[in-house]
Amino acid sequence: MSEHPEAPAGTTGRAAPRGVLLVAAAAALLVYVLDQLTKWWVVATMEPGQRTPVVEGLLWWQFIRNPGAAFSLGEDVTWLFTIVMTVVSVVIVLTLRRVRSAAWALALGLVLGGALGNLTDRLLREPGFAVGHVVDFIAVPRFAIFNVADCGVVVGVCLVVLLTLLGRELDGTRAAERLGTAPGEESTRA
Repeated sequence: MSEHPEAPAGTTGRAAPRGVLLVAAAAALLVYVLDQLTKWWVVATMEPGQRTPVVEGLLWWQFIRNPGAAFSLGEDVTWLFTIVMTVVSVVIVLTLRRVRSAAWALALGLVLGGALGNLTDRLLREPGFAVGHVVDFIAVPRFAIFNVADCGVVVGVCLVVLLTLLGRELDGTRAAERLGTAPGEESTRA
């Protein structure tokens, strides 16, 4: 059996390819910068509670400061979300060292950018360090008010789910390839 130059991530000690890391970094940076710039704009131009129509009946900006998670859940444990976002960010950065797939890098980069965007709010916004309230402003009918960071997390997680359902590993191979079987065949290994 010949040695493949891009062996699965678990079989070598090599770092992730530079191009893959650039995809992750670019996705994370794009989400983070857009998130922070839009939050800066909202805080500078709107009053809390203000509602500004964008597409009548479908989309509006509504400035709120959210101490909790989605749908304002957990408002009394803001510090817990700070810890969770910190852990998620560290786990993603460590995982990116093993990624060889641009699709996985994109997915994890989007989640990382979103987590860091909301973590920045938790650390630096009112009412204080590690308990700051996240600036949310994108509103649609019958749904939570959210921000660009939340969009990055949701899109990234959807890509992770899709890649997982397709059987794509962090190194870009399919799970069946790793087991030595073709797609649709059953493995004879125990």
